[in-house]
This record gives sequence, structure tokens and C-alpha cells, in this order.
Amino acid sequence: MRNRTVRVAVAACAAALVGTGLAACGGGSGSGQTRITIATFADFGYEDLFAEYEKAHPGVKLENRKLEFDAHHSQLATQLAGGKGAADVVAVEEGWLPKFRGSKDKFVNLADFGAKDLSGQWLDWKWNQGVTDNGSYVLGVGTDVGSLAVCYRKDLFQQAGLPTERAEVSKLWPTWEDYARTADRFAERKPDVKFVSAAEQVFLAMINQAGEGFFAKADDSFIADTNPKVRAAFDLSAGLAAKGRTSGVKPFSQQWTVGLKQGGFATEVCPAWALAQIAEGAGEGAKGKWDVASVPGNGGNWGGSFLMVPKQGKNIQAAAEVAKWLTAPERQKKIFDKTGNLPSQPSVLRDATVQGKTNEYFSGAPVGQIFASSAESLKPNYRGTQDSLVRPKFQEALLRVEQGKQQPPEAMTQALNQSRAELK
Repeated sequence: MRNRTVRVAVAACAAALVGTGLAACGGGSGSGQTRITIATFADFGYEDLFAEYEKAHPGVKLENRKLEFDAHHSQLATQLAGGKGAADVVAVEEGWLPKFRGSKDKFVNLADFGAKDLSGQWLDWKWNQGVTDNGSYVLGVGTDVGSLAVCYRKDLFQQAGLPTERAEVSKLWPTWEDYARTADRFAERKPDVKFVSAAEQVFLAMINQAGEGFFAKADDSFIADTNPKVRAAFDLSAGLAAKGRTSGVKPFSQQWTVGLKQGGFATEVCPAWALAQIAEGAGEGAKGKWDVASVPGNGGNWGGSFLMVPKQGKNIQAAAEVAKWLTAPERQKKIFDKTGNLPSQPSVLRDATVQGKTNEYFSGAPVGQIFASSAESLKPNYRGTQDSLVRPKFQEALLRVEQGKQQPPEAMTQALNQSRAELK
């Protein structure tokens, strides 16, 4: 994601507020205020909420720390191991959550601060991702979800003789095999433009649509070498790479941004949270050229996060209350309206404001309907506790295919061998 640090000072509550779930904030920082730090990555849409909170409730000072995605999570792991340095509230992406679930003793049980009483606010599957011990231990409260779609360039599709209206484009690829065939059709007419930014985008989308990927849900055992869905996802995405249908750039990197600005690829797998990044990367010159269609395979989730409270903080109760406040339904609705980050709560997903949301940059696409419709019905992919060790091996394997260094079978074998070595 974007690598920049943002610090925003905001005031928060000094006393409990009826209807907000906020408790009185104790402790002091020498100035009569309790300082709560919140560590995030990418754009969580919190700045305006902080400002709103500051105006209404003096007493607690909030400070937002923001790092790039990988650096944020790696730093958090180091801070937890060392017992110091972690923010009072930390955002953890769903792919990293299994790793931190194994260190639950480092985090506050938010059930002790009333979070369990709020469980009905969230989608069942989203709530269950953030709890352990049969639901008695609440590790984190959910922020957004990342239901899937495919963003595409209408102008490039037109030049390739393909349909441009979103309903007709969606019909092109009911399956990923159809998506690959559409890539071949596109390449016949537009050989100078790649069909998708990176093979790993397709691979990860397919994995995220599977109930199980690299690890078994039953016992967390490594199954990538026997799971046919992993093999199918790798073969199809590596096939796109071997044919030259992908740009081979790292998603969300500087090279990816350049590709967007130059119209270097015609489609991109886009979870709800990626719309803002595509629009920012492609720039105003591409406004109205992009649109949003259904994802092959119908549904699937990619991303979404949780707010968690490390035990090493000095103001745990205040931090827990801030985490609950930031993830409340009325805040999720405001965040969606500002950033497009899709709410994880049914009441918000069904809200007329969300359902009626369109995106002018993406040709007026009804993004509220497109993303919300799948969020309530999807079944998320199981992410093993060591997923963060294994998943990159397959992404690196696909990059080697894109760079012409290996053929797909050889790349897959190396990814499996490297994964087994990591797990020893």
C-alpha cells in the first residue's frame, strides 16, 4: 500500500456517552489528557472521524501512525515479541490475523470490555474471524471487508472489439477459464496492452474464493501440494503469465501506478478497497474510462481488517472503547461514503446510502450494490496460522514465470519445496 506516515491529533471522550458505547477515559499524559495511538496501513478513512470526535469530546488525544502494509505487520510482530513499542490500538489485516491468533496472550480480550455484546453488528463470518476459544476471546473487532469484482478499461475493451457495458462484460467470464479465454481474444486485437497487471492478482483471487487454500481448516496442516484448487489457480494464472497476458508488476507498487497511468493493462482484480487506489494511481485522465464488472466465480473476499488492543498499552480500557467506537455502524457508513471501504455489518450493507452508492470515476458503477450483494453470502477462505510464510512463495513463483525465468511446472515445484522448508 502507500508508504507514508500520517499523524493526526484528535481529542476523544472524558466521560461515557449514552448510545456510543464509550466509557469514561482514565489516566493522564501530564496535560490532563490520555494519549491513545492507533497504528494502521493504507487509508482507513479515520481522519475526519477523529476530527469529529475531537470537537465533541475533549479528554483523550488520539494519534494515528501509518506505515506500508508489510512494514506495519512485520513491525507489530517485532513489537509484540519485544514487549514494547506497539500502538494502543492496531489494525491487523485478515491474512495476518491467523499468525497473531497464535499470540493471543499478547492481546486484550475485548469481550472484557463489552465487545461480545456487540457481536450481532457484524456479518457472522467476519465476527468469527476475529474470535477464538469458541467465541469467548475477542481478539479484534472488524473494520471493512473486501468482496471481489473486476475493474476494466472500457476504451481498451472497445478497441479490442469486446463489449463495454458492465452487464455484458460480466457475461464474458462466468468462470476464470472464460476470463483467460477473454484475455486471448483481447491479445489478438491489442497485443501492445496486457490484460491484467500481475498473475498473482488472479491467483490470489482464485485462492480467496476457495474454502481452503494452503492449509486445512480442520487441523491447520499444509495441503497446498494436494489441494486441487491451489493447483488449478496456479496453472491458470501461470498460463496467463507464460502467454504474456500479464504486466508482471508488483501490485500497488510504483511500477503498478505507472502501468495504470499509461493504460498498460485492461483489467484488474479489485476488492472494494482497491477502487480508491486504482483511481488515485490512474489519475484524473482515466476518469470515466474504468468500469466495474462481476468477478469470475461469483463472490469471494480479499482483505478487510480488525482493530486489536495489545496488552502492553498503558490505557487499555480507553483503547478498547476507541476501537469499538471506530467500528460502530454509523462510522462504517461514513467511511464507505468517503473511501469506498466496504462495511462488514449487515445493517450498513443494507442501508440505502450504501445500496445507492455509485462511483463517478468508474463510469457511475453501482459499487454499493456490486460489492454489498456478495459480502453477505460469501464464505471466506481459511487462512492458516503460517499463511504469511507460504503465500509469498507462490507469488514469487508466478513472478519468475512472468520474467521468463521458469516454466509453470518448475515454478510450482519450487514454491512447494520452499514452502515445506519454511514450515520445518
